Amino acid sequence: MYTLGIESTAHTFGVGICDSSSIVANIVDSYSGEGIHPRLAADHHAKVSSDVVRKALDAAGISMDDIGLISFSQGPGLGPCLRVGATTARALSLSRDLPIIGVNHCIAHIEVGRFLLGVKDPVTLYVSGGNTQILAFAGGRYRVFGETLDIGIGNMQDTFARAIGLDFPCGKEVDGLIAKGSLYLDIPYTIKGMDFSFSGMMTEAIKLLKGNRMEDVTFSLMETAFSIVVEATERAMAHTQKTELLLAGGNAASPRLREMCDIMCRERGAEVFVPPFSVCRDNGAMIAVLGMVEHASGRRMNLAETTVRQKWRTDEEGVPWRQ
Repeated sequence: MYTLGIESTAHTFGVGICDSSSIVANIVDSYSGEGIHPRLAADHHAKVSSDVVRKALDAAGISMDDIGLISFSQGPGLGPCLRVGATTARALSLSRDLPIIGVNHCIAHIEVGRFLLGVKDPVTLYVSGGNTQILAFAGGRYRVFGETLDIGIGNMQDTFARAIGLDFPCGKEVDGLIAKGSLYLDIPYTIKGMDFSFSGMMTEAIKLLKGNRMEDVTFSLMETAFSIVVEATERAMAHTQKTELLLAGGNAASPRLREMCDIMCRERGAEVFVPPFSVCRDNGAMIAVLGMVEHASGRRMNLAETTVRQKWRTDEEGVPWRQ
């Protein structure tokens, strides 16, 4: 059976298709503007939704007749954007009389890594634009062992990038600036127990642009941010005694963050796993995978239950397929 997954939590509208053994299509179309305006992003998603569905079916070499399940990002995310994905999913479900299931976007980042890489029981460092969390399975659900108290690390990076004149998406350009940095400047190291904060350090970095090389400021900001999350992640691994680290989310593409995670894991006798970037960023394939997994575990949903959940926390739901 093929599962079609729809992602629309923020700037990306994505459609992925999977079966029980592989991902067979993963098409994305992203809104681009100065930052992200929820209503404009939603308008973008509504405009491209039919085309992205068609492209995904073409890439998989199948038709809607071959689809057995519709899955969509039910939350967390931006309300207008989430509603476009949910509406598209409902339309496909009703037109073909197919079962539908809404899934948690954050959990999907974990499950697609487990699906593709064979990771059994990892601590997950989830670093994205909208969120930054340290997650691990314990007591029947994914627990949050640490998280941002204000903005996600990706949001911090994007806002800083706009301040230095970079367009969105800016990941590769920021990585290039990090590599050229040679002087570490004093940036607030804002970790509070297992939680962290990024807005203050971003503000300080913007101030440091006056009188310092852009490369050094960028290097200092991201080196500090990465150090904070890797420190908290190591503590979570020590507490849970887990020996696998899964790096997920758009910022998982950063070579420096990967290097720091690899060093930390080698020193602990652990192993780090990083999925391909196509499923680290927001994408429909991870939504398809989680929908397939949840459906196989016995979860069912009717249309009345498909309303979006903008503030759906990762640790609110049980994870029966892991029990």
